[in-house]
Amino acid sequence: MDSVGEYGMQFAQTGEALGASYRFGERVGSGAVGEVWTITAADGRTLAAKVLRPEHADDPSLVERFVRERSVLLGLQDPHIVTVRDMVVEGQRLAIVMDYVPGGSLRDAVKAAGTLGPADALNVTAEIFDALAAAHARGVTHRDIKPDNVLLARPWAEREQGDVRVSDFGISDVVGERIRQTTGLIGTPQYMPPELISQGRSGPAGDVYSTGVLLYELLAGRTPFAGPGTDFSVAYRHVSSRPPRIPVADAVWEVLDSLLSKDPAQRPTAREAASTLRRLAPGLAGASPLDRTGAPEDFADVERPATVVRGAFTDDELAAFAAAPAVEGEVPELGEAGSATIVRSMPRRDVRAPAEQAPAAEAGTPFWRTRKALILGGSAAVLLVGMVVGFVVLAPAAQEAAPAVAGQSLSAQLQDPALPTGLTISRSAAFEPATGEVRLTVSYAAQKAPLSGDFLEVIPGLAGSSTCPAATWDGGSVSRNQASITGLDVSCGWKVSGLDIPAGGSKQVTAKVPVAPADQQALDAWLRSGSEGTRDATADPAVKGTAYPVQRLQGVEVRTPARVVTPSPLTITVVPVWAGGADELNPLYVSPASGRPSQMLDAVAAGEKGVRFSDGCGGALAVDSSGLTVTALQITPQCTVRATVGNFTDLQSQAFGITSRESSGN
Repeated sequence: MDSVGEYGMQFAQTGEALGASYRFGERVGSGAVGEVWTITAADGRTLAAKVLRPEHADDPSLVERFVRERSVLLGLQDPHIVTVRDMVVEGQRLAIVMDYVPGGSLRDAVKAAGTLGPADALNVTAEIFDALAAAHARGVTHRDIKPDNVLLARPWAEREQGDVRVSDFGISDVVGERIRQTTGLIGTPQYMPPELISQGRSGPAGDVYSTGVLLYELLAGRTPFAGPGTDFSVAYRHVSSRPPRIPVADAVWEVLDSLLSKDPAQRPTAREAASTLRRLAPGLAGASPLDRTGAPEDFADVERPATVVRGAFTDDELAAFAAAPAVEGEVPELGEAGSATIVRSMPRRDVRAPAEQAPAAEAGTPFWRTRKALILGGSAAVLLVGMVVGFVVLAPAAQEAAPAVAGQSLSAQLQDPALPTGLTISRSAAFEPATGEVRLTVSYAAQKAPLSGDFLEVIPGLAGSSTCPAATWDGGSVSRNQASITGLDVSCGWKVSGLDIPAGGSKQVTAKVPVAPADQQALDAWLRSGSEGTRDATADPAVKGTAYPVQRLQGVEVRTPARVVTPSPLTITVVPVWAGGADELNPLYVSPASGRPSQMLDAVAAGEKGVRFSDGCGGALAVDSSGLTVTALQITPQCTVRATVGNFTDLQSQAFGITSRESSGN
């Protein structure tokens, strides 16, 4: 019997009850947060339970967060995410019940192989990004992506496409505050994004960075900033050093470099990264794995701000120093970190050269790329170099974004939450003063099912303008939205047609828009206005009709007669649900089918290929080989039929009865 955890603490015993519905099996893993056990559910299923360390139950605020996160974690459903089935609060025990994934972890695969072939590495990482994209669309950030938290449905040697499962979503939100009070940060130093180290906070872009570290490790056999020194030294390199180049194809390195950008705004979204990796992987199918190499002795530094001593120079001297390149001193040996506690320095104000001689700062320029300060030479620099290290590595970025200067290039990005159909829309805008235009790129990405048809895109004027700007489009067939045809009376609306988005892929259209935002804030507001205008129009409950189904479809209902006679085909009607309610007049699909599928079904599920029915009542129904025709076989007072329609899975009809013809005649 295995009952003692890595930390010498008894968490559970084999055969012991967990709540009212489970019993413990064997311990399969342990870590700083708790232990993972197999458990047996009342219906005989084998599941897994992450049992948190007992001291967590003594923290009322942690228990409160545990309960609060329940609905979020139970609602996080995606093929690449380990599904959470239940959360148990029982005395001194907190446990998260989830699917058992028996194939081991990606860490096991890396240990066995050393390095992975480029195609394998990119394909696996693309599936991790799929999981992150689904979570980010629901407002959930992982914050601890690493190979240990990536599980496989089958052992690595037997793996198939789609076997990747990301685990431990929500753990950072449940136990994060307690860990931060002890260590100042949550996460694993080798995979921490620089903004978490320097500012103490991180969002979806931090997950993208950590996954970039993971991809680097799969290719090289080590993380990019592994090397001599302590965890503190590794953390410093995340903020201050460039990732060492590894011998991969230029296109692969470009992706790695973007994933590992120090500036979160310069990283792709998880959805964009998944699409890029899938595009590159087939061309690398014949490439061999790299030989595992050791960590470099030296790391190339990125440009860093220098130490400031105020009040020591005249305005002329300040201007002269501001024009000179920054001087960097050597980093002192920090020694062992000792306690992992991080103490942050107080924020400081910038010292700038006189306005008439200072070059205009680029709006949105990352903290570590700006020249804000001057270095004192000689002994003063030696005395203050430790303060530089403390500030660069530990202090939160307290600077305010500089206002944009007239004639300056601007850029902005925005990603909408995923829609029920699996559509995610990302927008990026780039303004060039030379042309006086904004180049708008709209990316449409699909999840489980391919998507097609018409898409609405609102392109408004700048704030305060009632005029809809003209736009020159590239990609797709684009025309003005006509309210008389679509039923959507929306200002500045465009209809984008001719896009076929593959499952797990994306398509883009671009438009040149003659608007000239005055500054970064104006560009951000303009991009946000278009996003909100599009979402408001497609979510309007007053709209009737079937236009723009990929954006407007909120849900699907599976309907059957209240009673059916055996043996006979079961009539199944798949009804679309819009913001205004179910639309019985325009069904998505009717089984048994006659004629071709509706255009709506083509758009959201690639036609009949995206529809499947299954028996929900223990053999009383027979489903033909196509999965589209269902026959009632056995008498039963209560039966249901299950269905999948495109991205809508786990659909189920209301209960109906199956009777004999004799009973029906009576």
